[in-house]
Parts: sequence; C-alpha cells; structure tokens
Amino acid sequence: MAGLAENGQEAATPGADPRGDPFLRTRFAIPTPPATFLRRERLVSHLDQALLTPLTVVNGAAGAGKTLLVADWTAARDTSVAWLTTEADQGCGTFWAYLLQALRVSGVPLPAEVGFPADASRVDHALLARLAAALSDRDRPAIVVLDAYDRVTDPEIAEQLEFVLHHSGRGMRLILVTRTEPLLPLHRYRAAGDMTEIRDAELAFTLDEAAVLLESHGLRLPVPAASTLVERTRGWAVGLRLCALAARESPDPERYLKEFEAEDTTVADFLLAEVLERQSPETQDLLLRVSVLERFCPELANALTERTDAVSILAALHRENAFVEHLGHAWYRLHPLFGEILRAHLRARSPGLEPELHRRAAVWLRDSGSLAETLGHGAAAGDWEFTAGALVDDLAIGQLFTGLRRDDLVELFSRMGPEATSPATDLVHAARELSGCDLDRGLTHLQHAQQSLAGQQMPAGDSSTGLAAAQLSCALLEALAARLTGSPDRAEMAAEAAERLQERIPARLLEEHPELTALLMTHLGSTRLWAGRFDGARAALTTAAGSSGGASTALPRGESLGHLALIDYLNGWLGRAERKALAAMHTAERFSLPRASGSGLGLLVLAAVAVDRNELGEAQNLLDEAADPHREMRDPVTEAGRSIATSGLLSAKGHTQAALAATEQAVTADVVSPWAVGHTALVASAVHLAEGRPDTAAELLQAVPDGQVACVVGAARAQLAAGRPAEAIDLLDGLRPEGRLGPAVTVRASLVRARAADEAGDFAASRRLVVQALHEARRERLRRPFIEAGPWIRPLLGLVPMRGLAAGWLTPGPKPHGGPHPPKDRPPAPVVEELTGRERDVLQRLAQMMSTDEIAADLYVSVNTVKTHLKSVYRKLAVNRRHDAVLRGRELGLL
Repeated sequence: MAGLAENGQEAATPGADPRGDPFLRTRFAIPTPPATFLRRERLVSHLDQALLTPLTVVNGAAGAGKTLLVADWTAARDTSVAWLTTEADQGCGTFWAYLLQALRVSGVPLPAEVGFPADASRVDHALLARLAAALSDRDRPAIVVLDAYDRVTDPEIAEQLEFVLHHSGRGMRLILVTRTEPLLPLHRYRAAGDMTEIRDAELAFTLDEAAVLLESHGLRLPVPAASTLVERTRGWAVGLRLCALAARESPDPERYLKEFEAEDTTVADFLLAEVLERQSPETQDLLLRVSVLERFCPELANALTERTDAVSILAALHRENAFVEHLGHAWYRLHPLFGEILRAHLRARSPGLEPELHRRAAVWLRDSGSLAETLGHGAAAGDWEFTAGALVDDLAIGQLFTGLRRDDLVELFSRMGPEATSPATDLVHAARELSGCDLDRGLTHLQHAQQSLAGQQMPAGDSSTGLAAAQLSCALLEALAARLTGSPDRAEMAAEAAERLQERIPARLLEEHPELTALLMTHLGSTRLWAGRFDGARAALTTAAGSSGGASTALPRGESLGHLALIDYLNGWLGRAERKALAAMHTAERFSLPRASGSGLGLLVLAAVAVDRNELGEAQNLLDEAADPHREMRDPVTEAGRSIATSGLLSAKGHTQAALAATEQAVTADVVSPWAVGHTALVASAVHLAEGRPDTAAELLQAVPDGQVACVVGAARAQLAAGRPAEAIDLLDGLRPEGRLGPAVTVRASLVRARAADEAGDFAASRRLVVQALHEARRERLRRPFIEAGPWIRPLLGLVPMRGLAAGWLTPGPKPHGGPHPPKDRPPAPVVEELTGRERDVLQRLAQMMSTDEIAADLYVSVNTVKTHLKSVYRKLAVNRRHDAVLRGRELGLL
C-alpha cells in the first residue's frame, strides 16, 4: 500500500522509504531459531509480562541470545507482531517510515490520515501525534519489537519514540532488544511499574540449561565438566554453542572443553569482530592492557595506559554490555573468555609488554593496600625482590604458614629462584624451607637475612616500619627454628626480641596480622612444653588459642589447643585432653582450610586417650589419620606425642618390642625433654616387667630425673612385682603431686596400693582403694589400668559395690530380663574392647548358625571382609571358636 506524505498527499514512490529506496523486507523478518535452540521457560514466562507493560527491554551482550529469545516468544503468540531490525546512521524520517511499514506488514491497520514521512532526515510532529492517536484507539495493543535498538543513537528518535509510546496508552506494547541502555526515561517506567526488564545476568544459561543445550549438540558431560564450562563462559549463549560445536568435532569432547585455548576458537573470532574491533583505538588499547588484571578500577587502568580517560571508557563499555562486568564501588572485571582472548592479542601485538604491565599493576596495588593482588602481579612480572619485600613489609610472612591463602602463597613463591637475593627473599626462602622442616637450608637463609639486616640502620619516623617488619619476621622464624630443634632458650630470646620490635610497628599493621603473634606464642609454648615447663607453656599456648582473626589464626589456634591437650594428657586428665583435642580438630575443619591444619597433635592425643580407654580400633584409626603427610611440621613435641600413642597401642596389643622401638624419637632436639625421657623409660620398664625382669624395670624408672609422678608409680608397680611391697609403698608415699594430677596417674597409684594391701591380707583396704580407683576412672572411662593390674583384680570387680561401679563401662552391664546367665562358678568376664557396629552384626549372625558365606551374602560384603571381622571379634572377646564367641557375647549382653 502506498503511504501518504506528511501533508496527506500520496507519497511519490509507493513501497519506498523517503529517499525513494525500496523497503528491505529482511528488516521486517522475524529470525528463525536454529534446530539446536533451547527454549527456556523461565525467560519465556518473564517475557510474557511484556503483554502487560507498555515497555519491555531485553538488554544483554552480543551473543547473549536476546534476539532468538524474543523471536521464539513472538512465534508462539496468537497475534501478529511488528518486527523491525534497526540500522545505524538513519535519519528520523527513515526510521519512522520503516516503523510504519513494519506495522502495516504485521497487519496493523493504520488510517490513511496518519501519513508518511517525506523527508529522510526529519518527521513532522503531527504525524507522530496521529500515529499515537490511532494506536490508542485499538482494542488490542499492537506489539512492536525493535531489534538491535542499540544502533539507534539519535536522541531525537528516542524522544519521538517515547512520545508515541506514552500517548498510545494501552494501544502499544514496545519491546526493545538492545546491547546498551536505551535513551529513554526508564526511571519513570520503573517507578510506575510499567516496564519489564530482562538483562544479561538473567539471559545467562544456568548449569541445568547448559547441560540440556550441550546434550542437544550430542554432548553428555559430567556435572563438574559442565559446571566448569558454565563458569568459564559465564553462561554466555553463543560461547556455549560455539564451544559445543567445536567439542563435537573433537575425539575427546570433555577434555577439549576442559583444556581449549579460547584465542584459537571461533569464540575469539566472534568477540574480536563483535566487541573489540567496534571500539576506538584508545578503548582497544585499554582493554588489551587491563586484560592482565583479575579486576580493575579506573585509576588502576590509567596506571597501565598512562592516560587519564579510563573513567569514561569503562563506564561506556559496561553500559554497552561489552563484556566488562561492574563489580560495584567503581571496580570492573572482564568476561573470562574475553580476557583470555585479549591477553593472547596483547602478546601478539606488543611482545614483552605483559611483564611491564604486571609490574605497574603491582606498584599501584601495593600503594593501594591490596596485598594479595600485589603479590600475584609482582610474581607475574618476575620481580621477586619487590614481591617478597611487599610480603615482609606488610608483616604478612605468617600467611605462609596459616590462613586460607597459605597454599596459594606457598605455590606462588615456589617459582622464586635462588638468584633472588635480598633480606626479604632470604626470609621467604627461610620460611618455605622451615615450614617443610628443612632446617639446614632454612637456617642458612635465615642467617643471610639476619646478617643483611644487621648492617642496616634503623631510621627515625615512619620509614622504620619496613626494617622493623623484617626484623620481626626474623624473630618469628627464629621461634619456629627453636621449636623444630627443641631449644627453649632460643625461643625465649626470639619472643623477647619480637616484643621489643612490636613497639616500632604501627598498631594497625599488627591488628591486621594477628597470625604473627599467634604463631610466636605457639612456637614459644611448644618449646616450653618440650622442656617440661608446663606452667609457662600453658600461659603462652592459652594466649595463642584465644587469638582472634578467624581463618588467619586457625593453624596456631589448633596447634595450641593440641599442645594444651597433651599437657592435660601428661597430667592424667583424659576428659580435658579429649575436649581440647576435639576443639583443635574443629578449629581446622570450621574454616575449610586447604589442608588439615593444626590438628595433628590433637589426633595423636585422642589416639593416646583411646588407648587408655582400651578403644584400640579407634586409636588405630586416629593414628592412621595423623600419619597424613600433609599435616603440619614434625617438631619434637609432635613426634613425642606420636611415640606415646603408638607405643601405647602396641603395648596394649601385646607387641612389647615394637612398642619399645616406637619410642625412638625421629627428631633430634637440642634440649632433652624430661617427660619424653620418662615415657621412653616407662615403655622400656613395661617390656622388662612383661618379660619377668621387675628389678631392671624398677631401676630404669628410678633413674628418670625430676621425680616424674608417672615414672614413680611405674617404679612402685615394678617393686611390687619384684616382691618388695614396702619399697613400692614408700615410693608412692614420697609423691607430692600438689593436686594437679588426673585419674590416669592417680588410678594407677591407687591400684598399686590396692594390690599391695591385697597381698598383705588387708582386704578391706584393698577393696576401699579399688572402689576409689573405680570412682575416679568411671567418669573418664579409664580401662587400661584395670587391664594392666592383672588377674588379682577380677574377683574384686564382681563384688558389691564394685560391681555397680564397673558395670557397663568396665565390665558387662546387667543382663536383659529372662536372658541367659553365666554359671555362678565362672569368674567375671575379662575387660574387653568394644565391638564395632559391623562386628556386632557378624556376631549376631554367628548366633543364628549362619556360615561365613551366608553372613557375607546377608551383609553384602566379601567373604574375606567377614573373616577379618571374625578375627577381630575373637580377639576382642578373648576366644578362639565360634561357639565360645557366641557364649561370651551372651555373657556380655551383646546378644
């Protein structure tokens, strides 16, 4: 149909725009989605709101799927839609001529008096008023889609469009598909609730949607692989489709999607053509330079470009959805794939520039206070003196040992070669070597750093902070070296030096790095503990355990709790030791640290506690877990704790010689630890006692210095075994425990006295002492002393009131009503280790006369597994046959 000119006369050229050019029908064609197009119902449902609001904006980056989404939604409508794909650099008259033609093509009848633009560069306001009036009279609104609306940059067209939209009332629904924010008063539409918006974040594919899309391309990926691809593409529609198409041609699609280099794909071609090459030379230069950054702000971008125009450029890029994401507070980041492609282009266009950009970024970030990014860019620039200096000056060397970034920092500085020589690099080398327990190399680097720093003068004023921070870092590493070598005096000197140096450090810096003080106190407490200075150790360790700082102090807090648990264990307080050891493990687990941190000694204490409770299976599991090679450093205290738990377990299993071998220390210390020596003597004494040499056993323990209570009790037991009860009682009477010893020590002493009384015929005293021992041991579930006591105690445990005190935790509890009872002449069953749940299952099936094969089939396990459980059941019940195991199980109330 021929249009009318703006004065109501017929246009000179029917079917043509104001310039006389024929209308291009492709601009009115609704795109057809490809066969692999995925309809996403959540977006379709949202787009349905376009029928209820005058304005809808679908705003997203190139390739986000905007056009296909609206085209698919349009095709599903039961009414026609006027579709117009806009073009750049068109005059107002041409724009409105095409829009009027789109309405007519879609079947929207317009009165002839509306007219037609006669001038390509302008349109009469009266025509717009007539169009708005005509649309406002419609019973059903005309749906108009303007695709690629970002090409419309003329503010006059935007004003005219808003005029028609506003005055059309309910007669028009306008849908803008655009890469940029349209030049319309969107705030008014939002405030009135008259606008539907679908933006880039909503257009991104979810993991489930991406999996369906990939499957439509013939790719079925595991969830982790699909998740990685979605993260890398940020759910970008075209990126996912192009990656899927390329992967489909690969013999190993999953590996391709995991390892593909973005710069060598069609994704790169798309982004370069659709995004980078559309930008001005200045913008392209900025994008290439900031590609070396994970995130950036205008000031940082200016530092890399050495210009001052980043504010406007970055704002425009974000507004245009040019794959520059706004993080808030004036910080931005590039889309991951776009960043990869830009970095590859940077290397091709400007070889050698990348390290210099990293160096500029590191310098700017150091001044701005972002240490983590400073270190990353300093390392990328290969400037290790700068990078190590930044770490030391910030007082952050403790982060090489503790915190969420511990492994990342260790990995970063692992690339630092020996050619880097400065006090700071020596300190970092020393920290890395000492954390790996390489004392020789660590101390060599530490000495080099100390010698270099000794020649530097302490300047006055704030400039002294750097030197003081380096010297304080030296003190921390000195304390660590003292801990590794078991040298308490060296640790005390390091702690005193640290206290003096902290006065020269700004309080703000100390508050930002609580891990440094926590580590210092942990190392100091460990060396005091090794030397047997329990009170001083407890004071330092309690300070470290109470440190604030969250994840940054998790390791020293966990280690300190583990050391405090060991002190409680050595003093005989099993329950206290267990609670502190569990707290040590919880501290590491709470912050999901990269490696299990601070809980190694805690595990060993728990294992030792389990041995004293005769829970041997649990003890073995804990020892196995503590053997993890990724756990913290092997210092003398930890190795002594390992020796205590291991030798105790082996002794409980009857492997006396193996227990003795386990007492040999793997770490050589500068100072002999009295309690470690005492433990070795106790194990050796027990071996001699088991092999019938009580005199030798007693001599070994009496030679232990400092009169350690546990050794005195052991010596008294040996004297009693040698037939010298008077000497045994004299040893016990000479003890002055000062009320600080727990049941693990006092119960053993009471049982020695009880046995001596029993052998002397003083049965009342013996019973009284056994009752006292049961009262003390019951709360701690302390079983080993009663097992070690020997056969003489078993009849006593069957007497009143011992029977009630021992029932349930030391001896079997009351039998169920009507259940079988052991013969009256049979002595009470010996103390046993508790059966596991699976071992109980096996025992129950033994009682049902099931064969090994039948048990295996019933429990869905292998025959070998059943045999392993049977051996454990026989050992724990002290029997050798099935029949006896069933009888013993009934006696113990297990069946």
